[in-house]
Amino acid sequence: MAEEIITPEGPKRSLNFIEQIVEQDLAEGKNDGRVQTRFPPEPNGYLHIGHAKAICMDFGIAERYGGICNLRFDDTNPTKENVEYVDAIMEDIQWLGFKWANVYYASDYFQQLWDFAVELIKEGKAYIDEQPQEAILAQKGTPTQPGIESPYRNRPIEESLALFNKMNSGELEEGTMVLRAKIDMAHNNMLFRDPIIYRIVKTPHHRTGDKWKAYPMYDFAHGQSDFFEGVTHSLCTLEFVPHRPLYDLFIDWLKKGEDMDDHRPKQREFNKLNLNYTLLSKRNLLALVQNKLVDGWDDPRMPTICGYRRRGYTPEAIRLFVDKIGYTLYDALNDMALMESACREDLNKRATRVSAVINPVKLIITNYPEGVTEQLETVNNPEDENAGTHTITFSRELWIERDDFMEDAPKKYFRLTPGQDVRLKSAYIVTCTGCKKDADGNVQEVYCEYIPQTKTGEPESNRRVKGTIHWVSAQHAVKAEVRLYDRLWNVENPRDELARLREEEGLDAVEAMKRMINPESLEVRSECYVEAFLAQAKPMDHFQFQRIGYFCADKDSTPEHLIFNRTVSLKDSWKPKQ
Repeated sequence: MAEEIITPEGPKRSLNFIEQIVEQDLAEGKNDGRVQTRFPPEPNGYLHIGHAKAICMDFGIAERYGGICNLRFDDTNPTKENVEYVDAIMEDIQWLGFKWANVYYASDYFQQLWDFAVELIKEGKAYIDEQPQEAILAQKGTPTQPGIESPYRNRPIEESLALFNKMNSGELEEGTMVLRAKIDMAHNNMLFRDPIIYRIVKTPHHRTGDKWKAYPMYDFAHGQSDFFEGVTHSLCTLEFVPHRPLYDLFIDWLKKGEDMDDHRPKQREFNKLNLNYTLLSKRNLLALVQNKLVDGWDDPRMPTICGYRRRGYTPEAIRLFVDKIGYTLYDALNDMALMESACREDLNKRATRVSAVINPVKLIITNYPEGVTEQLETVNNPEDENAGTHTITFSRELWIERDDFMEDAPKKYFRLTPGQDVRLKSAYIVTCTGCKKDADGNVQEVYCEYIPQTKTGEPESNRRVKGTIHWVSAQHAVKAEVRLYDRLWNVENPRDELARLREEEGLDAVEAMKRMINPESLEVRSECYVEAFLAQAKPMDHFQFQRIGYFCADKDSTPEHLIFNRTVSLKDSWKPKQ
């Protein structure tokens, strides 16, 4: 399935099987040495992480072999499509780092497709069927039993032509008739059993308005659009394997048997991207949005590209993840942990290290002079020598994490506990002396004494302690809201569980989703403190909150109301609820 490339510099990344096919086609001179792909989304929703894999393939192949990739919107169903989705799709592709050569729409070819359908009717290869959809489906047969011919299959050509024009006149209602290709009702490929190629849709189109009432089906429009544009490699996912012979047949009919072996689009299929604890379906994602189970398409818990962007994922992290899982000829369920690992790998190289306390308790250094402050220098990113430094203010009263103090600690607890030393990161070693509690026994303040000669960078700073904790100055810290995001679903395979709940328990899709949603997928903490350096953080700036995780400033964050989203924790600590 893969081939290692050996160069004078050593081995490089292996070719995936699609790349091997392209290289073989180029070596054989097919399509005059051209490589042209297309990314063909339907503008009926926002792109999700599964589309990112297809984008990386379609655009990546074109880039790698000096070709072009066009963006073509499959806008053949006006009931579900609008300009909002068109704009969002363009934004997501550009954010991922890709550029299209041209923007096309299937609607650009409506007249050519209509003319082609008329020719098929004239050639006796298509006919108008007036049966209801249920009857047509019942006549399809099964994979082991041939179908039954429609009573309209052999109607006169002139009659079908007249009715086809009537389908587009606006005088017929939806569902009253369809145009079917006449192929073979006994074919072992069910898709060849006289597929529907046109149906009536009376919803105005977002580009063509009321001009058309009869619209082509996907299988009829897709291959022809590829051919009209000069696509050489039509790349799609594995569920389209049975569609490939029909794709080829319609192109053969279009060109009336001309020899096109070396000059025609070839469909090739690869595996979908499937993630555990993730539901990838525009229909279901739309239901989540419409029923306000999430906060819009870009909710950071959504598997949409804009959701990952808002959560703090980078284009590089997503492309790294796609590269790690690769392309094969079999579907598999990928582990979310691998995607999170790719994100950590990327953010570790780019995120600025800062101090933030998200569950604060006050630490008072009782022997530190009141009113005195120190400016301490801290490295922005130890992985990047060019990232520079910034300063953080140290003072007598600090905020620390509540989890970093325990009055009665177990033996291997190396943070603050009475009588134990710990280092305050980039500052001093302190010895915990006790705490103050309220009437309910909750810790209100923690007390310690600092050891002056142990300041980081000083001669005696190498004194060994087993624990280091982070902090921010209580007087100089900035208040912030921190949103801790986790996985939206509490089941590993929500698609299968959704189907089970609907079939076995009779739940509708929304009620089934409510049953599966992880109640801990979002925790909002409004009493957090971050160092003053973050006061001017811009939306989508990336940070590592030291010892906590990677965060980004939310799109709604302002200097007056800082909001940070957790992108991913520092390590994979997520466990499914039992």
